[in-house]
Amino acid sequence: MMADLLRVRGVTISYPTENGLFTAVEDVTFSVGRGERFVLLGPSGCGKSTLLKSVAGFMPPARGTVELDGRSVTRPGPDRVVVFQEFDQLLPWKTVLGNVVYPLRVARRMDEGAARREAGRFLGMVGLDRFADSYPHQLSGGMKQRAAIARSLALDPAMLLMDEPFASLDALTRRKMQEELLIIWEATRKTILFVTHSIQEAVILGDRVLILSPGPGRVRRLVANPAVGQRDTEAALTMQREIQEILGE
Repeated sequence: MMADLLRVRGVTISYPTENGLFTAVEDVTFSVGRGERFVLLGPSGCGKSTLLKSVAGFMPPARGTVELDGRSVTRPGPDRVVVFQEFDQLLPWKTVLGNVVYPLRVARRMDEGAARREAGRFLGMVGLDRFADSYPHQLSGGMKQRAAIARSLALDPAMLLMDEPFASLDALTRRKMQEELLIIWEATRKTILFVTHSIQEAVILGDRVLILSPGPGRVRRLVANPAVGQRDTEAALTMQREIQEILGE
């Protein structure tokens, strides 16, 4: 049994809108073990991205607590790095290498030589070493996401937070990125909190899957996934059907 890294307890998240206070998430409790790949799954509007932002420290809960490694999360920090859905997460005036080197210099206080070596190592891990001197506008969407993942991993956070990072990619690229993320996880064993609305993606990537109800998001079911890393096997298809039944689809 792996030790918990993240604990979310009784979290309710509300924020003001033009029509009054809106509750996005209500009384959600879960934990994520060290080295676990944990997926938040549910329909649009169920609050899964809101929960991830709360874990990131961007959106404090109205009620409940979020703790990382026993410490209360009250603000963003270098122990949690977010990979967003948008492709344009990179600094357009810096090369791919420069985009990874910059936060290493600022956040990890590395000298230039050490930062370049560390950045090169992670670019190699995501298959972008040949594009180190390219600029973001010269990359495809999938390559930009790989660069963003390399930058995040190089910062060595306790947890990688991924907010539907492959949702805007074409089907073939999305499949390739899923496979690459599995390979990256095998190499790093980094704790991952991954948000998706795709049942198939959840089964491929998640050791456990937290299924949320339509908004305000509440816990519908937490399921262990014996088919993680599998795509078209009988175990994976059975898991997909089980989750579809829980969602009522």
